[in-house]
Order: sequence, then C-alpha cells, then structure tokens
Amino acid sequence: MALFLPTLTDGPITVRPVRVRDARSLERELLDNRGWLRQWEATNPHGPGGFDTRASIRALLSNARAGHGLPFLMDYEGQLAGQLNVSSITYGSLSSATIGYWVSERFAGKNITPISVALVTDYCFFQLGLHRIEICIRPENRPSLRVVEKLGFRYEGLRRRYIHINGDWRDHFCFALVVEEVRQGVLRRWKDGSVPALAAVRPEADVRAAAQQLPVIK
Repeated sequence: MALFLPTLTDGPITVRPVRVRDARSLERELLDNRGWLRQWEATNPHGPGGFDTRASIRALLSNARAGHGLPFLMDYEGQLAGQLNVSSITYGSLSSATIGYWVSERFAGKNITPISVALVTDYCFFQLGLHRIEICIRPENRPSLRVVEKLGFRYEGLRRRYIHINGDWRDHFCFALVVEEVRQGVLRRWKDGSVPALAAVRPEADVRAAAQQLPVIK
C-alpha cells in the first residue's frame, strides 16, 4: 500500500515530502554539517558505504510506495533545515513505527525538531491510524533527548549495542507514545503545557549502565 506523503505546517516550520530534486540541496546541507552530524550517523558494520544522496532518496521513496515509511524534509522559513523519517511502519496487531531525525547546526534551538516530530506523530496517530511511535536515542545525544523530554515521550528502556553509529555498536535509550496518551494530539499537549514532566526521565541505573562499555565476547 503506497503511503500518501503530506505537507504539514506550524508557523515558520514545514514538514514536506522529500523528492529526488532535493538531492543537491540535501547533500550540500549534509556536507556542511558533517562535523555536527557524524557522531550520530548510522554506519555499516561491514565496511564504509557510498555517499549517494540521490540513491538514498530513491530508496526512501520506494519504501514509502511499499507502505513502510514516510520520508520528510524539515524547512524553516522556506530553508532546508533537516530531515525526518518515519520507518518500520507496521499495521495490524502492532500498528507502530519509528521516527528518526537530524537538524542543521545553524537551525538548532528554534524548536524545529520537536514541532516536526509532534506534527508527524499526530499524522501517524490520527490519519494513518497507528497505535505506537518509538524514538531511540544515544545516551550522549543531549539535543535529541531534549526533543523527547519536551514532547513527553515515555522512557521505555535501555537497548544495549542497538544500532551501528559512527563506526561501532552503540547503546540507545528507547522512548515511545501510544495514541491513548495523547488524545488531544502531541503538538496540542505540548503547546497547552500539559506534558508530563517526568515521562522521559531515565532511571539512574540505566544512565550508569549506558556509561559503561558492554564487554564484547569474541
């Protein structure tokens, strides 16, 4: 089932479908932010992969046509500010998806990411009919952690050596929302100031565990 890719807006922030014609501007933004993003980038554990933005966009759009993803760009006042992808969309008894994102360094601090995540989560809940949205974040990634803290994504646990990032398997904190928690919508709940203050708090035991390198048995 091919998925419709909407354009979602809130003030100066627009979340829009990525297109192949965005390849050049997206590649330029990625290269300009290489130092800012490298430490959080997913990598191939079997060796370095090529950097082909056009091919990456085509793969994302193919995934959307298959009904498994929603690939977006985030714009701020008409300028490309970052990327947001909904992936691993499943239906039926699970009805869930995962959200990942990055924002350019020059646009950090403008609430682009939390507003975009809220818009897209609301779309997934109330238009696609999904039940659960998950976001997994490296424990060291304070800017991304602020996104789930602002929006009240509920902490669900520590996943050890979960995703290959920047050349190694990295621990991630897992956060999620289910639709019953946000009947008024994620964006409306945040703007109304009714986000649970402690929803995204990580237990001290998990924080300590994430700070310790998990031994690798060879």
